[in-house]
Amino acid sequence: MKTGNKLKQIFRTTGTRHGMYSVGLTVLAVAVVIVFNLIAGQIPEAFRNIDVSSTNIYEISDTTTELLDSLDKNVDMTVLAVKDETDERITTFLSRYESLSDKINVEWIDPVLHPTALTEYDASENTIVVSCADTGKTTTISFDDILVMDEYSYYYYGSTSYTEFDGEGQLTGAVNYVTNETGHTIYQTTGHGEASLSTTVTDLMEKNSYTLSEVNLLMSTSIPEDCDLLLMYAPATDLSEDEAQMLSDYLAGGGKALVLMGDTEPSELTNLYGVLETYGITPASGYIADPTRCYQGNYYYIFPELSVSGDLADNITSQMVLLTYARGMNLTDPARDTIAVTSFMTSSDQSYAVTEDFQEQGQYTLGAVATETISSGDEETDSADTGTSDEDSSSSTDSSSPDTSTEEDKEARLTVISAGSLIDQSITDTFPQLENTQLFMNAVTANFEGVQNLSVEAKSLTVEYNTVQHAGLFSFIVIFGIPAVILIGGFVVWIRRRKA
Repeated sequence: MKTGNKLKQIFRTTGTRHGMYSVGLTVLAVAVVIVFNLIAGQIPEAFRNIDVSSTNIYEISDTTTELLDSLDKNVDMTVLAVKDETDERITTFLSRYESLSDKINVEWIDPVLHPTALTEYDASENTIVVSCADTGKTTTISFDDILVMDEYSYYYYGSTSYTEFDGEGQLTGAVNYVTNETGHTIYQTTGHGEASLSTTVTDLMEKNSYTLSEVNLLMSTSIPEDCDLLLMYAPATDLSEDEAQMLSDYLAGGGKALVLMGDTEPSELTNLYGVLETYGITPASGYIADPTRCYQGNYYYIFPELSVSGDLADNITSQMVLLTYARGMNLTDPARDTIAVTSFMTSSDQSYAVTEDFQEQGQYTLGAVATETISSGDEETDSADTGTSDEDSSSSTDSSSPDTSTEEDKEARLTVISAGSLIDQSITDTFPQLENTQLFMNAVTANFEGVQNLSVEAKSLTVEYNTVQHAGLFSFIVIFGIPAVILIGGFVVWIRRRKA
């Protein structure tokens, strides 16, 4: 009895009650954690990973979201890889991408367990095969295109590191390709010392399923019939008179052209500018300097004012585009009343056109679009030119009138940008936060009816350090001043408590 009473007294003490209370709280906390983990385990993998990376590699842009929301065809993504050995960034992104649309189906096939799969899909290991049964189109994406390796570091130091993550761009481009039954061909002119497009630009075009070819107008009698857009990038020499006439005929027939000017003086490109002047675009002398909208005090590195609308305004949010050594343009009355020309990029009214001899202040056009509606009747050949009689012409017209009436009018479109530096790789890669490539791709896409710019640039994996870049009074206060105030304050409180 005495032993029993002692045990009861032990459990009635304040210390024992507190101990039992602590044990109970501990058990409850462990139970809550276990239940929380069980619930979290049921959440889809796509939502279990929080993107805390500085570059937000898992973030899905509005461009992709809009594409996937409008999908009306099923798209299969077959991943030929060992899932457990695949980089976690790829597996996580695929899960997130699949969750955005019920039209996307991702299936993993282990090529080790199923070696015939590589032959069946005609692809290599660590590849994503994207296909659409409705269109019958298929394309492949290598893991190396998603996680871009730093080749310099690998070949010179033997270390493996990655510079870019292009999951969204590659997958969205592939989905767009396999679900789109029509394509567009862009011909880039050669033979005039034109600049070469950077891999950044060509990759964006490939993601939009554009076919890029070359054409030498000196070796052609006409611009190819399958040309949906003629691209001239920074020509160093002028067109011949025959080439200029060929370009004029192409535009007059409803063609589309995009011209980016280079460093060549306008006086050395008289035939090319002769075509542009027909559409109300004339050159200004010298380079444009803009003291009010320049980069770090360099007046020739300018941020133009944008006034984009329609397709040109797609995903343009920051309104920040950088041009270097841009030549100015002025808009004049076009040669025909049917031509309408507007500017979408200008310098400020405080800018100057600078030559070696003078400076002229004013607001200059840096990007312009000229359009002209070409009716089907304008393209009919006169009967006198073809040598047919009036009776034959009349009967021919009568017999073909039902077909002619169904023909749609065409719109010729000429886009001129005064600085090829808009897509210079030294700018687009150094300042990825700017919208140079977005504006350029919008200018390309605007030529194609019913087409949206679906190109998504890769996200950088470069480590960003929170270091003080410029030492000064602010840096001194942050590094030394604030800690000193805290220490002194703590010391004062300690002294007061001791005296109390």
